[in-house]
Amino acid sequence: MGSGHEDRQIHHDVLTDLASLEPELVALRRDIHAHPELGFAEQRTTTKVSKRLRAADLHVTPMHPTGLVVDIGAAEPQRRVAVRADIDALPLTERTGLPFASTVAGACHACGHDVHTTCLVGLGLVLAPFHERWREQGLAVRLLFQPAEEVMPGGAHAMVQAGHLRGVDLAYALHCDPTVDVGEIGLRTGPITAATDILTVRLRGRGGHTSRPHLTQDLTYALATVVKELPAVLSRRVDPRAGLALVWGTIEAGGAPNVIPSSGAASGTLRILDADVWDAIGPLCEEVVAQLAAPYGVEVEIDHRQGVPPVVNAPAAVAHVVSGATTMLGPHAVGPTPQSLGGEDFSWMLRDVPGALMRLGTRTPGGATYDLHRPDLVVDERAIGVGVKVLAGTVLAALA
Repeated sequence: MGSGHEDRQIHHDVLTDLASLEPELVALRRDIHAHPELGFAEQRTTTKVSKRLRAADLHVTPMHPTGLVVDIGAAEPQRRVAVRADIDALPLTERTGLPFASTVAGACHACGHDVHTTCLVGLGLVLAPFHERWREQGLAVRLLFQPAEEVMPGGAHAMVQAGHLRGVDLAYALHCDPTVDVGEIGLRTGPITAATDILTVRLRGRGGHTSRPHLTQDLTYALATVVKELPAVLSRRVDPRAGLALVWGTIEAGGAPNVIPSSGAASGTLRILDADVWDAIGPLCEEVVAQLAAPYGVEVEIDHRQGVPPVVNAPAAVAHVVSGATTMLGPHAVGPTPQSLGGEDFSWMLRDVPGALMRLGTRTPGGATYDLHRPDLVVDERAIGVGVKVLAGTVLAALA
């Protein structure tokens, strides 16, 4: 970057440009919100974002089938910072009553990805004037418009596999938080979201009449033992600081009260905050389930589907967010945020590159508190400008 005076001028220019862009960005967000698209089907969103950023003379590389990579600055930089936004919607029917509510049956932006996308477009537009300067300085910013965050393994994994994180030194992302007031940023160092896996245990055995359980392998009792004891045993075999939580969502066995079934299954989510424990948990689950089911003589089948790793914020990257947010928003803009056991596939990018995920406040002060993944989610649109400011400040701090 430059001297202190030059850096202050850059920040001033960014804020000036953003002030003129905010009405356009709000209109863009409403258009995207009204036309939600599910994972790997975000054709309209990809096209709209691409056209706007090409019009700003930015280098846009389309992904297949959807998504974009946008580069600003040097082609072979000494330092490159990436910022990611997810662009997909959820398979829910919107119930907000907004004039720009979803026009697509069974799909809506109930997780704020329309806001994320708009913030990243805004970042590209306010940073576009610095393309030539950064090209000469050997600096670069990469904008990653990622498809399919709401499916597993998801679009972030696809972006990593396609090599879009190669040559990136630091990566950042924001996520709407409807429990935080607009104008505020939630942040923490270390794990901020959890690994999210699906665990299914299937048992098979000799069924029979409930009057003669000794002639069967009493599969229902065996399944109940696994359902009850597996979470308890894991809590004693895994360091409690790993933040492991196994919660069952479905249990299926039998169809009549006087018949012991010959098969049954239980499925649930396995959430973990520690990346090393996540890497090793599969074999441990198989070992413990086999031991729990052994006394009943039943056959055991385990399906452990890894979803996403935990998001782990690197200390240096968090420092850049704090610096950027306080510069752009003021000294009290950043506050601590709790860990979440929800999953976020930005974690795939942070397996390769250090970085940070920040929480963008979207609640109107004194207004209603909403929840993500609910069809009634409403965000305070002032969060768009706040999001662009904190992303721009973070990028400038990371490049300095």
